[in-house]
Amino acid sequence: MLIVDAHLDLAMNAIEYNRDLKQPVRDLREREAGLSDKPDRGKNMVSLPALREGKIGLVVATQIARYVKKGSPLPGWHSPEQAWAQTQAQLAWYRAMMEEGEMQQVMDLQGLDAHLEMWADTSLPDNRKAVGFILSLEGADSLVNLSYLEKAYGYGLRALGPAHYGEGRYAGGTGTEEGFSAKGKLLLKEMQSLNIILDITHLTDKGFLEAVDIFHGNIWASHHNCRTLTKNQRQLTDEQVKILIAKDAVIGGVLDAWMLTDGWLRGVSLPKATGTDLNRLIDHYDHICQIAGNCNHIAIGSDLDGMFGTEQSPYDMDTISDLQKLPELLKARGYAAADIEKVLQGNWLRFLRKAWKG
Repeated sequence: MLIVDAHLDLAMNAIEYNRDLKQPVRDLREREAGLSDKPDRGKNMVSLPALREGKIGLVVATQIARYVKKGSPLPGWHSPEQAWAQTQAQLAWYRAMMEEGEMQQVMDLQGLDAHLEMWADTSLPDNRKAVGFILSLEGADSLVNLSYLEKAYGYGLRALGPAHYGEGRYAGGTGTEEGFSAKGKLLLKEMQSLNIILDITHLTDKGFLEAVDIFHGNIWASHHNCRTLTKNQRQLTDEQVKILIAKDAVIGGVLDAWMLTDGWLRGVSLPKATGTDLNRLIDHYDHICQIAGNCNHIAIGSDLDGMFGTEQSPYDMDTISDLQKLPELLKARGYAAADIEKVLQGNWLRFLRKAWKG
């Protein structure tokens, strides 16, 4: 069955990690052997061949570039203009992949239907099919001013998460308590007018409440798990889950181990030792389904290779293609075939059809 993954930092890996994602995962690992500039060197899980092998034919792919003030402990760019330039380098990579037939941008219902039809065509081998991508911006820092949002929409931006980690220009992110700035609230209104999907991932609790009050467009949580099971600020509270369900949102379960397993210590804990496997993700799915009373709001937003690799991923996965293990695991946990289809693709596709129907 075709899988939709709603959060992958493909261009970041290509540009900042210098990974040629046209190559198999094993070749990328060999190329990085002995490198130590990043904590996950030689442990990557994602490439375009691996996506095709796992029949992950449609993804939400990001642009990401953080602005940081002087003295910030976070890595990032020293001006919004530099951050914008980085996102444009990432855009150039996506366009190069399109020129090579490796990827195909999906921006509207017509494009979505055409892409799904191509992936359903059994006369064409999966390894020759383009991976579809919906462009999302993770963190709005790179938007120099609000006029840049319309520029981004023009080249196909269809989803945006205003915050990432730390203090943001438009909204506070993970690790802070800040809500939206005045220009951040204007950003939300401009997003709504352009029908850009609001990704509430990485917002603070204060920012979450402000966003759902101000923004009346389509909202999703591209890569989030449950705070009841994994007790840190990065996760959704039960009350937030209820609000998202009421707004017919979809929540993409994330596979970063520190968001799957309570008490995970980054750089210390190990997936096997902590029992962190794909069943931990299903625990979070179960929790959301119990709140909702159905399976209409859970899906995949893996975030694999989002500045981590196999050292911080479920131990029963070697590459992203192992997402194809989920159907049997879900079946073993009592999920019906129709609900498994919703998790793998149906809920995201339903959301997109509703969001883009106008």
